Amino acid sequence: MSEKKYNVGLVGATGVVGETFLNLLNNSDIQINELRPFASERSAGKKVPFYNSEIQVLKEGCFEGLDFVFFSSGDDISKEWAPQAVKSGAYAIDNSAAFRMSPEHQLIVPEVNGELIKGMSHPQVIANPNCSTIQLMLPLNALKPFGVEKITVASYQAVSGAGTNGIEELKKQTASNNGDTPEAFTKPIAYNCIPHIGGFNDDHFTSEEMKIMNESKKILSLPNLLASAFTVRIPSFNSHAEVAWVTLKDSPERSDLIAAFKSQEGLKTFEDPRAYDTPLECGGQHDVSVSRIHKDIANENTWILWVVGDNLLKGAALNGFQIAQKLIAYDKV
Repeated sequence: MSEKKYNVGLVGATGVVGETFLNLLNNSDIQINELRPFASERSAGKKVPFYNSEIQVLKEGCFEGLDFVFFSSGDDISKEWAPQAVKSGAYAIDNSAAFRMSPEHQLIVPEVNGELIKGMSHPQVIANPNCSTIQLMLPLNALKPFGVEKITVASYQAVSGAGTNGIEELKKQTASNNGDTPEAFTKPIAYNCIPHIGGFNDDHFTSEEMKIMNESKKILSLPNLLASAFTVRIPSFNSHAEVAWVTLKDSPERSDLIAAFKSQEGLKTFEDPRAYDTPLECGGQHDVSVSRIHKDIANENTWILWVVGDNLLKGAALNGFQIAQKLIAYDKV
């Protein structure tokens, strides 16, 4: 890692993903000269735990002198302020959905298509994919040599994906042991599952499902990939889980899949088909877990996988942090 010291901005510093970014930066080998955190006016002036930095509000010229800025604060803020960070000479690493499907912006999972960063010649907005998409990309990328033709995904997503409000609502409803009036979710989340994440479109898919389907094609550079997703919110505090049915063009043996998974950076592989991780066990882990690897008896050349990852780490802050590491490794900042 470079010995150079960097000036870093963080928009959304007080949210759960922002706090995860702060922890990563504090424990990283990236040398920080200045950390400039941003949040709403009600948090202005408060000190963040690291670097003795005071929270600021977004204003004209606030990104001047920064090398890169992490955005974790919603689509509207990113649309307005990420381009301003770029104009100020910083790379904007954006965790919102604002730029993900734009043909003008790269959508990056560093272990999958991080080489795209090598070709960047100037500061720009780099999109961080959706949390449930990111973890799925690692096993799918490992299977690309066998010809990934179709994926069907069912997700089981933790309440931390909805931020602090989602976490607090689960705590409150669990403690009261009843179906309190929901606020963060459409139905009570304690002791329940909700098949509804995001808004519905005219085809009755939710926005979370569309993110998985559309972003997967872009990240994997497989525009003709057949993809279908169904997303469910579960009463787990952290880490998302997914079942993926993956149809391949080739007919590899199970041992071939295991070898491919083991060679994929960022992936923890269970060889024993009866062994697996759960969301509880994957909390705090940097790697995505793939297990229950077995062939579907009903569909030819289709394999079934259980994929679990920490949605605040690899599904959000860690992926953005790894993008910054690539920018440094390729001498872009």
